[in-house]
Amino acid sequence: MVKMTLEELHEALFGAVPRAQAIIVDSDEGEIGFAIFSESFNTWTGKPTLHVEDVFVNESARGLGAGHLIFQYLAALTVSRGYHRMEWSVLNWNRPAIRFYESIGATSMAEWTKYRLSGDALHALAEKGI
Repeated sequence: MVKMTLEELHEALFGAVPRAQAIIVDSDEGEIGFAIFSESFNTWTGKPTLHVEDVFVNESARGLGAGHLIFQYLAALTVSRGYHRMEWSVLNWNRPAIRFYESIGATSMAEWTKYRLSGDALHALAEKGI
């Protein structure tokens, strides 16, 4: 469930210190998709990585090339900025998305496990002090 407000999204994209960037895919019917992304840094390569946080294509527009257009644009942006690679996550059960990602040449990073620290656990660790 998305908890971010429109005000928080606006601040993240257009605030004094933008935290992310976005692209929107338009068609004659209006907006049909978007991607939100940001830069991260990779210590192994010494170069930035384009981190894709979220991609969405309206269900009615899926299979029409919007997703391919989004990732083609992001790939070109990654290369033009001199970044080393693009990375993103997908839920294990989202087989259609996984098939799409594999069709554009992306590979699963099976050797990595993603971790998250949030909520009470995050605050408990932060409060321990240094």
